[in-house]
Amino acid sequence: MTFLNEFNQWTPERVQQLIDAAGPAQVEQALANEHLRLMDLAALLSPAAEGYLEQLAQRAHRLTQQRFGKTIQLYAPLYLSNLCCNSCLYCGFNADNQMERRTLSLDEVEAEARILHERGFRHIQLLTGEAPGAVENAYLAAAVQKIRPFFSSISIEVYPMDECGYAQMVAAGVDNLTVYQETYERSLYDELHPYGPKRDFDWRLNAAERGGSAGLRSIGIGALLGLSDWRKEGFYVGLHARYLAKHFWRSRINISFPRLRPADGGFKPLAPVSDAALVQLICVMRLLMPDSALVLSTRESASLRDHLLPLGITQISAGSSTSPGGYGQQAESSQQFAIDDDRDAEEICSMLRAQGYDPVFKDWDRAFLDNSNR
Repeated sequence: MTFLNEFNQWTPERVQQLIDAAGPAQVEQALANEHLRLMDLAALLSPAAEGYLEQLAQRAHRLTQQRFGKTIQLYAPLYLSNLCCNSCLYCGFNADNQMERRTLSLDEVEAEARILHERGFRHIQLLTGEAPGAVENAYLAAAVQKIRPFFSSISIEVYPMDECGYAQMVAAGVDNLTVYQETYERSLYDELHPYGPKRDFDWRLNAAERGGSAGLRSIGIGALLGLSDWRKEGFYVGLHARYLAKHFWRSRINISFPRLRPADGGFKPLAPVSDAALVQLICVMRLLMPDSALVLSTRESASLRDHLLPLGITQISAGSSTSPGGYGQQAESSQQFAIDDDRDAEEICSMLRAQGYDPVFKDWDRAFLDNSNR
């Protein structure tokens, strides 16, 4: 049984009914349970839980402190290419957008990697558009091998691959995969992706478990907040995370909370997500998945990111660029979206220390994996 089979059992109507049926009694019972059931997940995401936000936040804070202490891991994104053949209406890389397109050469990839290494980063995330014939597995594997000496952990957020492709990435040195479903609402997904290989909802939905089967150390998922009702999206993200944690228990499950940001094409959020809603969602995910990394990127403002840290966030990006070559050349005209928090790594570290946190640039090394196989 794949996640697709379980997903299909939870129709949007069924999920909505479960959320609508929750009242104060269900919320209080969910808050009292050590391990959340799916009905608890729906209750804590419901409007009825809005009056319990302080209790949610306190419990999420305690759980995070118990599991992760006072550490926050820092990472940086590195965009390799903005070429794309998909028509995602919300994305700056949309094939229909008129923009400067480029794919970094391997030497340019190394130059960008050196800059990030010099800034202290040891965890890096590689990103691309989807462009068969220009950006393929062989290019990605070569890029990973080129920068592998600089980083202890390399993540990819690229087009979905088959299991063999993910195994190829693992062999090259990748240990983390991030793949957002964007929206779990199938009909809306079809509307937002008029053409291109990304239009295949099922292929994307099962990408995370193909990565798990290939042996990736951690798997990151999430919904792009602002496309559909955040309560239902949160339920499906939780359902997906629970499935992955059960079937790929050797892999850590990461959950991200990307909210739509301004991008080329001028797409506006269809279902805006308030700061209060984001707080509720983060707290609920911490209660559901106590040992998962919760990730917040520079899409959010500096002030909001600072205030969200105690609620369950354990990983943040810093000094980010969403353009290929953006660290060395500041090619902002070709960015995927506009970032909001533009503080560099040093400023982020100062903020973390002022709040009593320990910024961590490295908490993993491939040698751990190599030693475990001896």
